[in-house]
Amino acid sequence: MTDLATPFSFTVEATDPGSSARRGTIITPHGSIPTPVFMPVGTAGSIKAMTFDQVAATGSRIILGNTYHLYLRPGHELVQRHGGLHRFESWDGALLTDSAGYQVFSLAHLNRVDESGVAFQSHLDGSRHFFTPELSMDVQLALGADIVMAFDHFVPFGADQPTTAESVDRTGRWLERCLERFGRGGRTERDGWERVLFGIVQGGFLPAERTRAAAMLTELDLPGYAIGGLSVGEPIPQMYDLMAHTAEQLPADKPRYLMGVGFPDDILEAVLAGVDMFDCVLPTRLARKGTVMTRDGRLVIKNNPYADDSRPIDPECDCPICARHSRAYIRHLFASKELLGQTLASWHNVHFYQSLMRIIRDAIAAGDLASVAPPMIHRWREGEKRRIEAARVRQPGGR
Repeated sequence: MTDLATPFSFTVEATDPGSSARRGTIITPHGSIPTPVFMPVGTAGSIKAMTFDQVAATGSRIILGNTYHLYLRPGHELVQRHGGLHRFESWDGALLTDSAGYQVFSLAHLNRVDESGVAFQSHLDGSRHFFTPELSMDVQLALGADIVMAFDHFVPFGADQPTTAESVDRTGRWLERCLERFGRGGRTERDGWERVLFGIVQGGFLPAERTRAAAMLTELDLPGYAIGGLSVGEPIPQMYDLMAHTAEQLPADKPRYLMGVGFPDDILEAVLAGVDMFDCVLPTRLARKGTVMTRDGRLVIKNNPYADDSRPIDPECDCPICARHSRAYIRHLFASKELLGQTLASWHNVHFYQSLMRIIRDAIAAGDLASVAPPMIHRWREGEKRRIEAARVRQPGGR
């Protein structure tokens, strides 16, 4: 329930005796959020192919807005004139905005980095812009997010030690500038309600640098911390090791957010390591391309094998789509290029993720996630293996 007078807080309510997992609640002025939580990504002010009533019906309590994209179009000043992103898009729940750091650095061919900030060209029209920590704060505050992310310096997989160390140092210096603009302690009140700032731990793929980065950030006693710079092409076991290493460096009484990681087995592994918050574009991006999620891995529902399949997407799913529609019907929608196919697939996928998080939270509360999670991970991975093998067999020349 929204109460704009409510300050931000985080409480750990249960821990799993067999792992580092914990269940808790984040309180924001725009509602309470049970953790571990998955946050659907609303890049340009919408969860693609879904209405916000549909998003809320999945159990989603918090969504993301993308600072880079909203800055370019329609512009943060326009959003602010319309009452901020909550009112502009008519979303009653909590909002988190990213810093734009990942986007401007991932468009490497369009940017130039120095100590003051990042010069980049718009991917939309080639116009030139200059993003600084201060501008990132200004844009996010104008958008009106409950949780604002610090502007950080991301380095790609394969960066050497000097480059990685410089990114850690620069992220620290930029965080200080963010705090000067946002408010010391990472808390500020605008328009009668509190917003908070999370720091982002970088450090590339060097454990020592991630340890150093975490120590620099936690000294500032921020309301929350994110683990950034992972899932960018590194081997999966390395991602798990660095994710767990970083999580254990972060305070137990603050939320820990793993940015941009979103396959179900990755989420389960991260929760076992003590991570509380997740986001990823996967549920809606895959759905728009005709792929849906099941407990047995991904199912490419637009493919011919499902043209006469009367089963629901996932027989164990309790979403409205699985209760009402067959695989054959949804496959027909994609084959006919009917937009409803994208909506039904997206709704199912977002529901799938929120159902996964409910199962995780219940298992932590019962104290048995360490025994519940491994069979779930194994089932997903075995399903993925079968999907890959089936796709290989269907290819010309396949076995």
